[in-house]
Amino acid sequence: MKDFEKLGLFYLGRPCDPATGAVQDEPVLYDSRDLVTHAVAVGMTGSGKTGLCLGLIEEAAIDGIPVLAIDPKGDLGNLLLTFPQLRPQDFRPWIDEDEARRAGRTPDDQASAEAERWGKGLAEWGEDGARIERLRKAADFAIYTPGSRAGRQVSILASLAAPTPESVADGELLSERAGSTATSLLALAGVDAAPRSREHTLLASVFAAAWQAGRDLDLGALIQQVQTPPFQKVGVVDLESFYPAKERFELAMTLNGLLAAPGFEQWLEGESLDPATLFYTADGRPRVAVFSIAHLGDAERMFFVSLLLNQVVAWMRRQSGTTSLRAIVYMDEIMGYFPPVANPPSKGPFLTLLKQGRAFGIGVVLATQNPVDLDYKGLSNTGTWFLGRLQTERDKLRVLDGLEGAASGSLDRAEVDRLLSGLGKRMFLLHNVHEPPPFVFQTRWTLSYLKGPMSRQDIGKIQSVRSAPAPARPVDVAPGPGRQPAPSASVQAAGARPVVPPGIDQYFVPNSGDGPVVYRPVALGGGRVRFSDAKLGVSEERQVLLAAALGGGPVAVDWADATRLDVATGDLRREPQGPAEFLPVPDAALKPRNYDAWQKSLSKSLSESETLQLFSNAELKVTSKPGETERDFRIRLQDSQREARDRALDAVREKYAGKQRQLVDRLRRAETARERESGQASQAKLQTAVSMGATLLGMVLGRKAASASSLGRATTAARGIGRSMKESEDIKRAEETVEAVKQEQAKIEETVKTELQQLTDRFAADVTIDRVALAPKRGAVTVQFVALGWLPTDGRGGG
Repeated sequence: MKDFEKLGLFYLGRPCDPATGAVQDEPVLYDSRDLVTHAVAVGMTGSGKTGLCLGLIEEAAIDGIPVLAIDPKGDLGNLLLTFPQLRPQDFRPWIDEDEARRAGRTPDDQASAEAERWGKGLAEWGEDGARIERLRKAADFAIYTPGSRAGRQVSILASLAAPTPESVADGELLSERAGSTATSLLALAGVDAAPRSREHTLLASVFAAAWQAGRDLDLGALIQQVQTPPFQKVGVVDLESFYPAKERFELAMTLNGLLAAPGFEQWLEGESLDPATLFYTADGRPRVAVFSIAHLGDAERMFFVSLLLNQVVAWMRRQSGTTSLRAIVYMDEIMGYFPPVANPPSKGPFLTLLKQGRAFGIGVVLATQNPVDLDYKGLSNTGTWFLGRLQTERDKLRVLDGLEGAASGSLDRAEVDRLLSGLGKRMFLLHNVHEPPPFVFQTRWTLSYLKGPMSRQDIGKIQSVRSAPAPARPVDVAPGPGRQPAPSASVQAAGARPVVPPGIDQYFVPNSGDGPVVYRPVALGGGRVRFSDAKLGVSEERQVLLAAALGGGPVAVDWADATRLDVATGDLRREPQGPAEFLPVPDAALKPRNYDAWQKSLSKSLSESETLQLFSNAELKVTSKPGETERDFRIRLQDSQREARDRALDAVREKYAGKQRQLVDRLRRAETARERESGQASQAKLQTAVSMGATLLGMVLGRKAASASSLGRATTAARGIGRSMKESEDIKRAEETVEAVKQEQAKIEETVKTELQQLTDRFAADVTIDRVALAPKRGAVTVQFVALGWLPTDGRGGG
């Protein structure tokens, strides 16, 4: 693996000198965990911001982190243009033929030139087609077009459904979601209604009342409840005084016009707008879900973005806490959605994600061309800033003000100002509170082909050009052994309720319909099965209700062929449900002593056949929860693996951190000693030279009076030469000490590098999921009853 292929680290580019543009060799590796404190990217058109952000998303996908990307401009669809073979024919569908002809080339020639350019660009940054293939295998890439059939469709109906009971219990969250949904819907309908206006208050109250009652809403039901709300007062004012019926009817007609508008049905078709299914595929693979909204009007964009963000907030609060990066929410061109003064419907959920996302491992990344678009007070806790070329001096000053506020006084404003002034294309100043000080780097070449903004026609082309997604892995989530429905009784005439001897209990299975019922007799067995395993941390009790056909042979009841009923034993009835007819009861079922034998055989059957199917991973010591699907377990396992990886990486760094600090201190002392010895040696050489010069001068002048002093100076000079030689030896020893410390440092760094690489190799492997089947232990099966059961049928003996 290449130096930049390290788990948990995003390869963003290489450091560079903003003055000369000279790029250094070592990679810029960004710790994915730093993104839980969020990031903002600011740069004018042509600064390379799109390439930076697409590269960041690509790195997240390679690391197995799902991304939900909102794309108002149409650039993010380029993430689906990945060509591992780098063949000209792969690029050909995305060549602008008019542009090629203006350049004096045929479209085929232009495709060949693009393929060559992309391959060369990748090679310059240490990348190749194999890395593109790795990206494609690491995650599923999908492009959604709400309100359009160009890409994958999403339905907004789920966004109007009742949130989870936990969300309803949180009054602040319920109020926030109801208000935001009301604001978005009114804006979409063209109603100019500010928060706390009559229209807004009424709609928010309708949403809150329905959700508190656990009821879902769709637009049809909402329109009806606007006319006849399920409450008579709004606050302390009666409904008619607050909002008269005639005016409510006008609002209902406005909303109905939205529902009846041509093409609105496209908003109601497609996949659920549920982050749980958007972030991950059916088989648990992470997904990069791009929501292209360039084709929508301003009101429709705000409506959809607000609904989507509210769904993400609700999903986030259902997750467990983590210190690792779990998912990324990215929005390109944030203008109008997070302004410094106004409060559009999207701003509330954005602020919630920025304030609370860290605790749940949700990283928010916002990008814009214009610094005026951002509420820097809302970004005060943002840990990472990517700053590219800016349009005006005013833009730079505003960015510096915002960055200074986020840096809490630790920023060298003059130095950052100097660095920003020298930025070129694809150069960004990276300010990361986790890795000071700020520095400039050049972004790497993207793995995705940057065609440019995509139209709806381009998106439709992607859907046809890209191969169909691989079928999902089969997931077995059955809580117990599969059983076929019990064989139907022979077709017999139904009649009055038969007389059953005393001592035989009878239970009627509830009927879902309201009309006359024909009941078929069955042996009905109810029991509890307990599964426990201290090593796996499992303690689960399962309620079982089986209906076995009654036969007339030697074995009147065979529990192995019984049908499992999805009915709670507490819902069984003692009397039939309304008018009913009954099929005849076999003789064996009219003998009370047979039920004791059937009860024993049921106990044995449950002990032998009932199992609890679980999934596990031995390395991480993680076991699925009872009823947890393989997909959900795989997602949870990925989170656990990411947390275990981050802990292991931290442990290695911490293991050698003390030794590295000691070596840094030793090196500092050794270099200080070397400088001291060098200074002393230089002084000694100077003194020796002076003494020798004076001695030679006296001898040349030949004065008798100076002969004695000349002799003394000669002696002093000789001693100076000896000291100089000693000082030289001291310098040599000091230099040897410095070199020895540096070698020890290099050895420690190599050890750390080796151990980190071993961890990278270990965690880079796909997670292994084993299937575990727990059988009930002795004494863990309790038969509650075996009785004569009456099963509602279709009248022909079928259940």
